[in-house]
Amino acid sequence: MFKRFASLQVLAATTVLSAGVVAATGALADSTITVATVNNGDMVVMQKLSSVFEQQHPDIHVRWVVLEENVLRQRVTTDIATHAGQFDVMTIGNYEVPIWAKQKWLVPMDNLPASYDVNDLLHPVAQGLTYQGKLYGLPFYAESAMTYYRTDLFKKAGLTMPAQPTYDQIRQFADKITDKGNQVYGMCLRGKPGWGENMAYVTTLVDADGGQWFNDSWKPTINTPAWHTAITYYADILKADGPPGVSSNGFNETLALFSSGHCGMWIDSTVASGLLFDKKQSQVADRVGFAPIPTGSYTGGPTWLWSWNLAIPASSKQQEAARTFITWATSKEYVALVAKQNGWVAVPPGTRQSTYDNPDYKAVAPFAGFVLAAINSANPNGQTEHPRPYTGAQFVAIPEFQGIGTQVGQTMAGVLTGQDTVDQALASAQSATARTMRQAGYPKK
Repeated sequence: MFKRFASLQVLAATTVLSAGVVAATGALADSTITVATVNNGDMVVMQKLSSVFEQQHPDIHVRWVVLEENVLRQRVTTDIATHAGQFDVMTIGNYEVPIWAKQKWLVPMDNLPASYDVNDLLHPVAQGLTYQGKLYGLPFYAESAMTYYRTDLFKKAGLTMPAQPTYDQIRQFADKITDKGNQVYGMCLRGKPGWGENMAYVTTLVDADGGQWFNDSWKPTINTPAWHTAITYYADILKADGPPGVSSNGFNETLALFSSGHCGMWIDSTVASGLLFDKKQSQVADRVGFAPIPTGSYTGGPTWLWSWNLAIPASSKQQEAARTFITWATSKEYVALVAKQNGWVAVPPGTRQSTYDNPDYKAVAPFAGFVLAAINSANPNGQTEHPRPYTGAQFVAIPEFQGIGTQVGQTMAGVLTGQDTVDQALASAQSATARTMRQAGYPKK
């Protein structure tokens, strides 16, 4: 979905010109842009390759602040809301972009050069970054969700992954391939609390069981049978078949477990596919299978659509330099650069049609067509089993959700550690969420 902030510095002062006229050459003073990003693998690659950008743009220098996901969200939200101006480029999600654009906190990404080929961006992804007809962020990578599994463990247990698994089947498979004596766990899932960590997965599970966050009157629907079914399943499968300390595991920790051979199955972001199939990064690259995200009692609703995007806060004093960097880092040329340096399997996925049309990518990424279809069908604006007043697949697209989701995520993590029962957790989450919504003035007039 990610410590310290260095204040923005200008490395060379603007040339003093008589009468304040800009020099005819148009030369710019050297400037430094500060980029806040998450410590996911694709962003680490971007950081390493930024030296290429600096070679191409010797007047722009890039300073990096790389943070754990929950910390990143807290820091950039505080910075942009207070107009502190510590960052020139922020890595934010399709949750934040339209909300912050409405607040006039972001710079529109318009007047992009023709060579950028904005029409090459996948429509569902670009649509999530659009407010009143303008893009306010450019996608670095995008994802839906899928089920990963170890083909060797399935073969050993005599199991076959269905074309469309159900959650009941997944539980049976997990029980059969768990081998705790050898540190192989049948199911790995996010347990680290956070609205974009454990609750990203939990929300999809709740939707699959016919639940939702709010009814059409904005009343919380957490303490309901659908949530009880979902959280009971989540806690039971992880207690029976999950790794120890799961409440500390987010995306990166679970990726490390799977890629090092400790997970039999993992339901999570499609972005992990390129990492798990990369022999340079994964010990099980030749033993990974994939299937759609499992279904529950309700099918056809929103599943998962997330993108990590680069955006410019309105408080930045280096907006043109920031725009130059963002355009470079989300371009076709950047994708080709990653392919040249690390191989096509490692390129940032989910953003450009040209990536999925590229025969070199398709040759090394057996998941490519699957991921493209999952993104195109994620349906974040679709309906849950009962009418809902909000949009979003694995989040609720309202400003208050960042706080609500994180608080509920902490409560659900308490179920995994045994601190609370499912009933206690749901009652507590319902009460806290209802209080927050009342304080925020819902339902809005």
